[in-house]
Amino acid sequence: MLDKAPNSLVSGVLARLGDALTQGDIEAALALFQEDCYWRDLISFTWNIRTMEGKDAIRAMLSAQLAAIKPSDWALAEGEDAVEDDGVVSGWLTFETGVARGYGHIRLKDGLIWTLLTSMTELKGYEEPSGFDRPLGAKHGADKYRKSWKEEREDEARRLGYETQPEVLVVGGGQGGIALGARLRQLGVPTIIVEKNARPGDSWRKRYKSLCLHDPVWYDHLPYLPFPANWPVFSPKDKIGDWLEMYTRVMELNYWASTTCKKASWDEAKKEWTVVVERDGETVVLRSKQLVLATGMSGKPNIPHFEGMERFKGDQHHSSQHPGPDAWRGKRAVVIGSNNSAHDIAAALWENDVDVTMVQRSTTHIVRSDTLMDIGLSGLYSEKAVRNGVTTQKADMIFASIPYKIMHEFQIPLYEQMRELDAEFYAGLEKAGFMLDWGADGSGLFMKYLRRGSGYYIDVGASQLVIDGKIKLKAGSDVREITEDAVILQDGTELKADLIVYATGYGPMNGWAAELISPEVAAKVGKCWGLGSDTPKDPGPWEGEQRNMWKPTQQEALWFHGGNLHQSRHYSLYLALQLKARAEGIPTPVHGLQEVHHAS
Repeated sequence: MLDKAPNSLVSGVLARLGDALTQGDIEAALALFQEDCYWRDLISFTWNIRTMEGKDAIRAMLSAQLAAIKPSDWALAEGEDAVEDDGVVSGWLTFETGVARGYGHIRLKDGLIWTLLTSMTELKGYEEPSGFDRPLGAKHGADKYRKSWKEEREDEARRLGYETQPEVLVVGGGQGGIALGARLRQLGVPTIIVEKNARPGDSWRKRYKSLCLHDPVWYDHLPYLPFPANWPVFSPKDKIGDWLEMYTRVMELNYWASTTCKKASWDEAKKEWTVVVERDGETVVLRSKQLVLATGMSGKPNIPHFEGMERFKGDQHHSSQHPGPDAWRGKRAVVIGSNNSAHDIAAALWENDVDVTMVQRSTTHIVRSDTLMDIGLSGLYSEKAVRNGVTTQKADMIFASIPYKIMHEFQIPLYEQMRELDAEFYAGLEKAGFMLDWGADGSGLFMKYLRRGSGYYIDVGASQLVIDGKIKLKAGSDVREITEDAVILQDGTELKADLIVYATGYGPMNGWAAELISPEVAAKVGKCWGLGSDTPKDPGPWEGEQRNMWKPTQQEALWFHGGNLHQSRHYSLYLALQLKARAEGIPTPVHGLQEVHHAS
C-alpha cells in the first residue's frame, strides 16, 4: 500500500517526539510544538487531568514528570489514517509509559503540534479481563464442596464491609457511582457503593413523571454495556432507572441500597477513611483507603429564602422533590426559575390543566432539541456518526481532544447557525417577553454547561407554550415575598398560587463534603465544577479543566465524580485507573494539583 502524506507527516512528528523524550531532550521536544499549543493529559503523564497551555507549561510538566513517566513507542494508531482538513492534519496515536499504555490524538499546523491529547487506557499487568483474557466462568473438573458462582457472589456480598473492608467507598449510587463501580469491578478493586434510595435507579424514578433525557442515546451509553440498537433516542426517566438497576446486577456491583452516609473522617496516621453509615436501620462503620463522592455534578438543592415562605398555605418544594402535576389539576402554580427543570415542570402542569406561571429572574439560553441534534451533536453522537465510523468511544476522545481554552471557538459558529436557522422561533420568545442569552461569548449550551452547569433549556416543546401564552411568563422581576396564597414580585405583581415550585438549581458539590466530613475539608478542597472562565457563576482565575472533578484534590484520598451520562462514562475510566494504581502501590506523582481559589 502506498504511504499517505498525512500518515507520513504524523508518524514523522511522533517519531521525533518519541526520540526527544526518550533522550530527555525537552527543548528538542518543544521545538516540535507551535507557539500557540496545547497538551491535554488524562493521567498518563501528570497523574492528573490537566491541560498545559503553551510551551512554558509543557516545559514545566516535562521537567517535573519525564524521568518518572518514561514514555516510549509513539506511533500512529493501528488501522487509523491521519487526515487533513482546512490545513490541519490530525491523527490517532498510541504510546506507552513505564507503567501504562495510552491512546491519544494529535493536530498539526504547518507541520508543528497544535493540540496533543494523551490518555491512559490501561495499567501494565493490571489489564481488564476482556476479549481473549475474559474469565472462563465455568469451573471444569470436579472439586468437593466447591461453590457456585451465585454462592461466591453471596459470600462476597456478605463479607465485604463486615469481615473485610473496601479499598474504595463510593457515596452515591446514581449513574456516576454505578459507572465508576463497574470500572473498579473490572479492575479488581474491592468497592462498596452506598445509596440512600431503596433501588438502583430510584434517583431517576422519583423525579417528576414527565422527565426524559434531553441528550440522545449515543451520548448516554454506560461503560461496557451500550444501550441496544432499538433503545429510544431520548430515554424516559423510569426506563433509565430500570436500566441502571439491571446494569448494577449484571455488572456484579456491591451496591448497598437503603443506606445513608452519616459521617466520614480521615485518619492521617492510618491513611484511611472511617465512614459511618446506616444500612436498613443498622449502624455500620466502614474503613476505606479512598472515598469518592459521586453525588452528581451538583450539590445540595438551592432552596431560596424569601420573606413569608413559612406563611404559605399551599404546597411548596424544590424541583428535585416535584412528584408531577396530577395533584394540582384545576389549580394555580408558580414555577420560579427558567431552565430545564422549570420548563419541563411547567409544561407538564399545563398539560394537566394547571394554571401555571413561570417566573424568569435572569436570562436563559434556549436551543431547540432538533436543531441541537442536527448542528451541535450529529457529527459525534448520532446514528449518522456511528455509520461513519465514529463510535461513542471515539466521539468521547474527539471531544476530549479540544482544549477548553479554545473550545468556545469551535462552538460559536455552530450556535450562530442555530440562531439563524431558528430566527422565527427566537423572535416569538422575545415577543412573549422571554429574556434570552447565548452565553457570555455566544458559545451556547455546552460552554454554559461546562462553565456553570446551569442557565439553559433544551426545548422539547415548552417554549412554544411560552410563545403562545399557555405557560404564563413573568420575566425580569425577582420575588419580594410569599404570602398565604401568592407570590409577590419586586415590581408589585401578585401571582396567586396553590403550588410553588422552586426550580432554582443546586449548590456546588463540595457542599456534600461539608455535610459528610467537615466545613474545613470542604473549604480545603474548594469549589467543584467550572473552568475559571470569569463568566457569570464561573469566577476566575482560569483553571483550564473542571475544578476538582475526577482527579486528586487538596484532601488526600478524597475524590469527586459526577456529570452527565457522557462524563460519567468517559471520566470513570481515568478515576478508576488512578484508584487502581494507588491500591497496587504504583507511584502516582501528581503534577499541577488543583489549587483552591474559591471555597464554594
